[in-house]
Amino acid sequence: MARLARVEDRPTPKEVYNWKVYANAIVATWAAVMIGYDSAFIGTSISLASFKSEFGLTTKTTAEFNIISANIVSVYQAGCFFGAFLGYVIGYFLGRKYGLFLASLIFTLGAGLQCGASSATGLGIMYAGRIIVGLAIGIASNLAPIYVAEIAPPAIRGRLIGMYEFCWQIGGVVGFWINYGVTQHIPPSRRQWFIAFAVQLIPGGLLAIGSLFLIESPRWLVSRDRNTVALANLAKLRNLPEDAPYVVEEYAEIETAIAHERSLAGAGFLGPMKTVLASRTLCYRVLIGSSLFIWQNGTGINAINYYSPTIFKSIGITGTSTGLLTTGVYGIIKLVGALVWLLYLVDTFGRRGVLIAGSVGGALSMYYIGAYIAVANPAAHPSSTIGRGGQSAIAFFYIWTIFYSPTWNGTPWVVGAEMFPQHVRTFTQACQAASNWFWGFIIARFTPQMFTSMGFGVYIFFATLMVISIPFVYFILPETKQVPLERMEELFEPGMKPWKAHAIVMARVHETRLQRNDAPGKGSPHSASFEKNGEDRIDVA
Repeated sequence: MARLARVEDRPTPKEVYNWKVYANAIVATWAAVMIGYDSAFIGTSISLASFKSEFGLTTKTTAEFNIISANIVSVYQAGCFFGAFLGYVIGYFLGRKYGLFLASLIFTLGAGLQCGASSATGLGIMYAGRIIVGLAIGIASNLAPIYVAEIAPPAIRGRLIGMYEFCWQIGGVVGFWINYGVTQHIPPSRRQWFIAFAVQLIPGGLLAIGSLFLIESPRWLVSRDRNTVALANLAKLRNLPEDAPYVVEEYAEIETAIAHERSLAGAGFLGPMKTVLASRTLCYRVLIGSSLFIWQNGTGINAINYYSPTIFKSIGITGTSTGLLTTGVYGIIKLVGALVWLLYLVDTFGRRGVLIAGSVGGALSMYYIGAYIAVANPAAHPSSTIGRGGQSAIAFFYIWTIFYSPTWNGTPWVVGAEMFPQHVRTFTQACQAASNWFWGFIIARFTPQMFTSMGFGVYIFFATLMVISIPFVYFILPETKQVPLERMEELFEPGMKPWKAHAIVMARVHETRLQRNDAPGKGSPHSASFEKNGEDRIDVA
């Protein structure tokens, strides 16, 4: 079977693209299944009549229920925000492997508390469980992308980090269809909503088991002066002997980069923070990475994920089953889009191009939906059938999903995981993950009120934010595709134009490789290895 195309920064032995590196990436990114499931199931579960009846919400006014539902959703986002910073502490002291293991245990505890909520306990234990689950997700959202970025060969780094987004969508699809299934096959009762909450325990438990088998990041081990273990782990991940030329060169680059970073900030827990705060360039990069999550949330994704029943009702879809079915189809489209992005787009077209394309298509779709609602006002004219105008609005909603899913859904996480040096990466990732959860909290907390007060203006608002994101990406964000982690800082040199930076830096990378090959007595170990086997190969499609 033909292999997926990949473009390499240097000739790479075929052993490097082995099952171990993929297996470790899948286990780490499995944390995103927990995130995706929560984003998909919670909004629809709390809208079920059985949930409202259990907690005495049937007598609440629309405004009162909006506040309660917003609180149930948003306290999770608040927990994620603080968990992202807690992930920095855990990642520094425990590493990526045991940090993910601890996150899975915390998640399982929080999910169990949610399952224990009932009419007897009230919503207090539900809120506590949501906060604890959020803490775990915040930790995992910090550590999982970093771990994958640190173990991935450059040619497939975007693809492997992108598996985080793919797992997110798997969780989303399961969440959407679990809710549809329980409404179709289980009569309104405690069991109906309880099943959806209990399913959370499955991905949490699987991550706890899988994380124990992870190969710890060689880069983190070197940063902790565990060099012997680091070299052994790197060799395992590359499926090559420790003295293989490729392993020797990559390990030397890791040691050199970390030694340089330590010389700037010194070792220790506060070193990364001091480095970032003392560097205008690094602060600028943190602002860029964090801002991407403003624009990601500005697409309206969390409003749709958490409040899909409200979204579809505004378009004119009535009935719980019909709304859930429409939401399930939305989840499948997101999953397919994430798969296309993962396998092809992110490492072929890079980061900038897909983000701009997503904003253009997404904005046009949102403007159309807003215009339809403004003219037709389907909420004021409820009907058991959907006219052609409503069908076109639903079609454009799905078109919006097609544009969003393979672009803004996962690309900010890839950029955030790869644009910083090793010594500060856990801290900077915490800042960016916290930015994601902060803006997600804002959207989740106020979306119900926005729909009540703004109506169709909500769609115009999100569409306009997508338009504004286009010049941001073009003029401020440099392309990071295929740039070695150790050379990311060159993209942000003073005077470097972001829209030209990638071509300039990649030209330098290739020039460095050629100089190394041509230097007397300094022939590339890769070249020697390939010549020995009578090959001159770059492993592509």
